[in-house]
Amino acid sequence: MATATKSPIAELQALGQSVWLDNISREILNNGELKRLIAEDGLQGVTSNPTIFDKAISQSADYDDAIKTAVTAGGDADAIYQALTVADIQEALDLFRPLYDRLNGGDGFVSLEVSPYLAHDTAGTTREAQILWDKLARPNALIKIPGTPEGLRAIEDSLVAGININVTLLFSVEAYEAVAHAYIRALKRRADAGKPVNRIASVASFFISRIDAEVDKRIEAKLKTETDPATKAKLESLLGKIAIANAKAAYASFERIFSGPEWEALKAKGAKPQRVLWASVGTKNPKYPDTLYIDELVGPETVSTMPPATLDAVRDHARVRLSITENVDDAMRQLKELGEVGIDLKDVTDQLLREGVASFSKSFDTLMAGIKAKREKLLGKA
Repeated sequence: MATATKSPIAELQALGQSVWLDNISREILNNGELKRLIAEDGLQGVTSNPTIFDKAISQSADYDDAIKTAVTAGGDADAIYQALTVADIQEALDLFRPLYDRLNGGDGFVSLEVSPYLAHDTAGTTREAQILWDKLARPNALIKIPGTPEGLRAIEDSLVAGININVTLLFSVEAYEAVAHAYIRALKRRADAGKPVNRIASVASFFISRIDAEVDKRIEAKLKTETDPATKAKLESLLGKIAIANAKAAYASFERIFSGPEWEALKAKGAKPQRVLWASVGTKNPKYPDTLYIDELVGPETVSTMPPATLDAVRDHARVRLSITENVDDAMRQLKELGEVGIDLKDVTDQLLREGVASFSKSFDTLMAGIKAKREKLLGKA
């Protein structure tokens, strides 16, 4: 009898990569889609962000009854938003709770983000992280905090307080390393205070496709004016390569940081590493394979959070292998060559962080405006 072939998703998991869904809505909760993905695909977690909730809440009628209930109870737009999102996340958390328990806290997480308006407000982020954590009241929740300079202290202090954290909007290796060290400091502070570290969970969300989108744009601009054949050839060779190279450099930092005596001492107390989460893995350039950022970034202690279309593509035709540690020297060379042709990767990543915060803030503006409009209509003010 022929042996059944493993699905690509099962193959990813066998190589140490957790598969999460980058999407949540009342629709996939109510129609059983999320439950099916857990049962049939072995989905291990979910991420959300203001853009996802804007699409789910503002652009559908799925939440209208809940909004009506909240308005009747006297809730303002902020209270309504929090009630809607907390309810969705709690329901998803409960679906993943058996997995979380079976893996002793190793997976089964669902993320809810603090307000993007707080991206540069350390104290405000710390307060809201605690509020959301208390409202969710589930051990498998992750509170998302942007990895801005101001967010670093909030991330560390929240972890010390026992809150699981998903650090989002990481684009540079330097920012990733700062977050990884903040996680280790937090665990040491807990251990030194006699607090347990074995159930503290965190992921560092490192963004992929946006890097290529911006770098390729800058390369294309240079190609229009470059006349030296050797330089043109070098520029062309870097198209579609930098996002993966940057991610491989970050993973090399992960391997270095989560090894050695300091980490081993924490591991002996039950600490788990802060996994690297690949975010923005749907390709934006139609010239690139739709599973490019899955195929090339597979490795232990990683998470890939996929939008539905990417998850479908992976299920259908991903080429799964242990790829994250392949050709690392080539990746480092490509990063070096990018600077040699006059493109500053730090400038790229700084820009993408600013744009990421602005994009989530804009989605949050749209979402809150939609909730306010529905609230006023129900109150007879529209």
